Amino acid sequence: MERLPTHPGERPHESDASPGPARTAPPTPPPPATAAVDARGIVTEWSEGARQLLGYPPSEVVGQPAARLLADDAGTAGAAALRDAAGRERWSGTVALRHRDGRRLRRELLAHRRTADGPVTEWLVVSAVTGTPEGQTPEGQTPAGTPEGEAAGGGTPRSEAYGSGTSGSGRLGEWAFRQAPCVMAVFDADLRLVRANAGMEQVLSLTEDQMRGLRLPEIVPHPVSDETEAKMRRVLEGGGPQQLRAGAGPAGTGANDGWSTSLVPLEDPAGHVRAVCLAAHQRLQEHLARQRMLLLSEASARIGTTADSGRTAQELADIAVPGLADFAAVDLLDAPRHGGAPSPAAPARPLAATRTAVRSVLDDGPTASAAGTAGTAGTKTLYPALSPVARCLAQGHGALYDAADPDLLRWARQDPGAARLLGSTTHSVMVVPMRAHGATLGVALFGRHRHAEPFETDDLWLAEELTAKAAVSIHTARRDSREHTSTMTLQRSLLPQTLPDQGALDIATRYLPAGTRAGVGGDWFDVIPLSGARVALVVGDVVGHGIRASATMGRLRTAVRTLADVDLPPDELLTHLDDLVLHLSADESGTDDTAESAGGIGTTCLYAVYDPVSRRCALARAGHPPPAAVTPDGAVRFLDVPAGPPLGLGGLPFETFETELPEGSLLALYTDGLLAARDHDIDEALDKMFAALARPAKTLDTVCDRVLTAMLTHRPDDDIALLVARTRALHADRVAAWDLASDPAVVARARKHATEQLTAWGLDDAAFITELTVSELVTNAIRYGRPPIQLRLIHEDSTLTCEVFDSSSTAPHMRRARTFDEGGRGLLLVGQLARRWGTRHALTGKTVWAEQSLSPG
Repeated sequence: MERLPTHPGERPHESDASPGPARTAPPTPPPPATAAVDARGIVTEWSEGARQLLGYPPSEVVGQPAARLLADDAGTAGAAALRDAAGRERWSGTVALRHRDGRRLRRELLAHRRTADGPVTEWLVVSAVTGTPEGQTPEGQTPAGTPEGEAAGGGTPRSEAYGSGTSGSGRLGEWAFRQAPCVMAVFDADLRLVRANAGMEQVLSLTEDQMRGLRLPEIVPHPVSDETEAKMRRVLEGGGPQQLRAGAGPAGTGANDGWSTSLVPLEDPAGHVRAVCLAAHQRLQEHLARQRMLLLSEASARIGTTADSGRTAQELADIAVPGLADFAAVDLLDAPRHGGAPSPAAPARPLAATRTAVRSVLDDGPTASAAGTAGTAGTKTLYPALSPVARCLAQGHGALYDAADPDLLRWARQDPGAARLLGSTTHSVMVVPMRAHGATLGVALFGRHRHAEPFETDDLWLAEELTAKAAVSIHTARRDSREHTSTMTLQRSLLPQTLPDQGALDIATRYLPAGTRAGVGGDWFDVIPLSGARVALVVGDVVGHGIRASATMGRLRTAVRTLADVDLPPDELLTHLDDLVLHLSADESGTDDTAESAGGIGTTCLYAVYDPVSRRCALARAGHPPPAAVTPDGAVRFLDVPAGPPLGLGGLPFETFETELPEGSLLALYTDGLLAARDHDIDEALDKMFAALARPAKTLDTVCDRVLTAMLTHRPDDDIALLVARTRALHADRVAAWDLASDPAVVARARKHATEQLTAWGLDDAAFITELTVSELVTNAIRYGRPPIQLRLIHEDSTLTCEVFDSSSTAPHMRRARTFDEGGRGLLLVGQLARRWGTRHALTGKTVWAEQSLSPG
């Protein structure tokens, strides 16, 4: 191509001189005319180019209706143009304008819709060069109708400027430029478009005449256009060819990431840069694309194989080298940054990160230096605030850099570690942030020093895909770890922290969470002291894993304790618990995660009540494995407790099973995770459990450890709850009972019986409270109950319980006595003096009891 026209005032190079008539240099092109018009049609901005075009100073135009600038007979056309622009992001067309001195100007205008700071929408109107009054030809311009091939804005024919003269080679050059299969455009020294081929016109949906004389941000207002223009200016200043990760698309569509854009300087024979050629083409060759797809497919299988963040980072580095880069380094932020849209500016403070993974194709060289100084796990890295890494993390997308990039050079000067990492032979670098689900986790650095080709747009796309896979895996692993920790904390907080003091059973427990990634389940156990020295044992298993299962377990455990506090028999308690699970399921039926929101449907539970006075144990189960019992002689058997349905099915009854257990017997309650072993069948598992339970042991903790050691050879796939209890008995010397007649006169006799028994037990200090309690309970039984009536005292180590039985089912209740009431104060007094009191119903009759604490003496 022939050299571009020289700048005004510049002397032509001697080698450029050619015979022919002398020509004067073309005049300096005027600035483009721009104006802004808001939605009401009021002019809000007026440029110097607009003043030169129409002659109005800003003071006469800004704040006035834009319709005043239209020619009188063009008002209808202008209104039609406004209607045509409604609902569109861009408009172009020819409009007749009125010069300040009255002349008419027909101008080709290009208008972009833009939104200012706030809800107001306005139009940015652009015209490339000053207008020509109809019928006039200003000096230095060609008249209307100038044959195509001559410049529209100057006196230099296009054929001379671009080699498209009448010669055959010139015409071929013009055809080649116009019909090139890629997007091409030429911008002059003022960065105004002077040529555009058919590809450029097709991509931007604008003709060459509509774009000529405009800067790229005026043609396509978008940050990518600003970035492209900044790199074009760098080309003009001698920075050499530049690459971009995207090209500008039509107004309103943003950036076209599917294009690779190159900016090349156009030099005259003397080597002076006169213009910039923009060339954008589709992605790399098909075979390179296939290689990248194969690498991406391989990454799917190799990245994220474990829940270890460090291992995942190393897998990313291993897959990138040597398939994509010659070295790779992965740094994870010390404090991951959470948020929505990335910030357009780099952070004001340095960013702290930990070098997590490094991989190089060389045993020495720049990456070996990086591995030696900053490549070991745990090494801290501090990125300066304006470094390329900090900027990419703030903007949320990757970037390409060559070795001569000013930002890269400045970073290397500021950070010796970066200089060692990049090395003297590294010629191309990619910086890619690691983002997943709105969180920035770190950054991956890729470099080339053995590959001769620099990184291109497709390489950046592939690096972002690989990094995204690693980021998602790391984010998921961290989230699962946090959820597992939270679930474990919740689960342990809901389980009994200490076992309650009671004299009926010796107890030892174990809880093992599942070792799989499914998380902690909802297994639980509980020990609940009841009235009359009895103790309730509970073991349950909630369906599912995670926080929902743990939360459901907590609700059910609370419900069981509440129902046990009113002394319900085992079968009735499970019936009420079944109704509760049905209600929970109904409340959660509208949630999305149906597998985790079943409200406890399918939960299993075993409830047992042991009475040390009678040495009888009453049990009921809802779909739970039966308990094992070991007699003092070492015989092991399953208790034949009827297998009720799991909780939440409704409509099916539960049955209570009662058995007498000799003193010193063992009870083993457990969840099904204990039997769900991978390396043996259920019969073998039961044999191992029975053998471990039958072996004599000094402590119950030893029994628990033996059972778990025999049953488990690995971390369990499901939670395991194990409760082992050894029975005690309260002998006759600790229990006293008297049958009483239904006569008010017997109350004094009942008090006497109680006082004499306390003296025999050495509990004279408790006589006063006991007499008051016996007097009130016996009086109520005689007055409101039915015979037979029985008084019973139970003496445990630190507790004395007074019980009165009658055959009536009517339960007393406490109330506040009014001033002139004759009764109503007895139970209030009992409630104040006793540690706790209540009513226990049987198939026939009820027992009212009151429990008081005994002093250490």
